[in-house]
Amino acid sequence: MTTTISNPLSYLHEQLADLEAKGLHFRLRVLEGEQKPVANFDGKEVINLSSNNYLGLTTHKALRRAAIEAIRTHGVGAGAVRTIAGTMDLHMALEEQIARFKGTEACVVFQSGFTANAGTVAAILGKDDLILSDELNHASIIDGCRLSRATIKVFKHKDVADCERLCKETENWPGHKLLITDGVFSMDGDIAPLAELCSLAEKFNCIMMVDDAHSSGVLGRGGRGTVDHLACHGRVHIQVGTLSKAIGAMGGYVCGSRELIDFLYHRARPFLFSTGHPPSVAATCQAAFTLLDSPDGEKLLKKLWANTKFFQRRLKKAGFSTGATQTPITPIHVGEGAKAFEFSRRLYDAGVYIPAVGFPTVPEGKARLRAMVTATHKRGDLERACEIIAKVGHALELV
Repeated sequence: MTTTISNPLSYLHEQLADLEAKGLHFRLRVLEGEQKPVANFDGKEVINLSSNNYLGLTTHKALRRAAIEAIRTHGVGAGAVRTIAGTMDLHMALEEQIARFKGTEACVVFQSGFTANAGTVAAILGKDDLILSDELNHASIIDGCRLSRATIKVFKHKDVADCERLCKETENWPGHKLLITDGVFSMDGDIAPLAELCSLAEKFNCIMMVDDAHSSGVLGRGGRGTVDHLACHGRVHIQVGTLSKAIGAMGGYVCGSRELIDFLYHRARPFLFSTGHPPSVAATCQAAFTLLDSPDGEKLLKKLWANTKFFQRRLKKAGFSTGATQTPITPIHVGEGAKAFEFSRRLYDAGVYIPAVGFPTVPEGKARLRAMVTATHKRGDLERACEIIAKVGHALELV
């Protein structure tokens, strides 16, 4: 007699089939070779408008040299978590360099920007505390807030008056209070009203925290982020950034007071339970920050912004809506999820790679393509991409 064994994960098949039926299912595109402005995905050469590699540093010769040298002197891995035997001199030098760059007392590096956000919020707050959070904050902030078990109150996107309303309603909250926002919002490319939020934090005795993932290496002097760009030095208690986007490597960091960083050494779970960065990654990041502080870094930033303005002007002229973006993040609004994914597929077939973004990353009915411009795109590539986007968009009756 044959016994049939049921599959308790069979419901996943049904959910994937539902995504397929709605035109929302995707398969990972595989990059063959380097992350460059024109790259090979799945064996096809395309204009790459999908990467967070804002300054083109993933292939920069100075970063390559630093990685190779670190492997020669320090090997390929840290070999342990940072609190046991995995803290290398390279890690400490990188953290000191980032703290100087951001104008803070100290810094700690995490394995990703996600763990930097989630680990920090969960470490510094508890169930008796309060969080005031922008409704479009990154998923890593949302997860960190949930993990903290603090009470969470969400204010309307970039709505200072709504945030102030919540501050007044909770003015006598007995626990600690955190006001947290993205510096640049990853799906829309707009910039937080940081100075106004800092004023509220000061008035209502809140910890002020900003996630500068998409502004690190993009905004401010030498890419120092929104705190520098909006002249908020000394007003933000916790600055989070990433090493995975403009910096060109991998990881995240938290900057603030020496006491904050010392506390995170003791209580931030991703730091406590993850192996330290490979030496090559730490050295690569050092080389990136050195470059940002040089004339070559300034040239890359200027090229990034020149390319951004050119590309966005062309899209608007063609009739596309790029929303409220103020940065190289360029949303091309579509609305319907299935149509956005079809738009992306047709663009890829025509030689332009821009992924579609739908629910749950963005709300239902607000699907879009998210194009990312870099400093290393050639003007001709951007012109060609805009022509293809316009042609395909017309064929789908999007413009």
